[in-house]
Amino acid sequence: MIFRLPTSLKRCSDGELMQRVSRDDSRAFEELYHRYARRLLHFFRRMLGDDKETAADFLQDTFLRVWSARRTFRGYDAETWIFTLAYNLIRNEFRHREVHDAYVWQASGEDEAADSLAELRIDAATFDTALSSLLSALPPEPRLLFALRYEEDLPTKQVADILGIPPATVRSRCHRLLSELRKKLCQYENL
Repeated sequence: MIFRLPTSLKRCSDGELMQRVSRDDSRAFEELYHRYARRLLHFFRRMLGDDKETAADFLQDTFLRVWSARRTFRGYDAETWIFTLAYNLIRNEFRHREVHDAYVWQASGEDEAADSLAELRIDAATFDTALSSLLSALPPEPRLLFALRYEEDLPTKQVADILGIPPATVRSRCHRLLSELRKKLCQYENL
């Protein structure tokens, strides 16, 4: 059986859907899920090293949080609010990984850590592979900034709202990040 949502929900804005969700409208929640699931899944896959299962778990966690926090939604921009929830999940995951990696680094000794770093060298076969490797090697904050601004193509103001920083800071960090990436990818200029 194919489930189809009422046409009226498809015409609602994200904000209107969230208002309905805040009043326990499960059909509006389904429509919101259909609108954002694919984008969020791709976002999580990029941020989590293309780990499909973990990305799917993070997607479900995000929508569990949307549903759990539905009554706290107060007319914010729904897209920004949802991506902020997703961003917070990723940020918490990176914090957890930093603690874990620091422990593993200490426990494994410098020789094994050096071997691990050698395995992370950039494969210079193609520009896309090199860029993906560089993005994967970035600290969490610049990687999130790149994903939100350039891969999700969110406006600077929206990225600023999600990250909780001024728009001018987003612009300057983007400029600096792109400059660094250009320097590291200069060997691909003629491709």
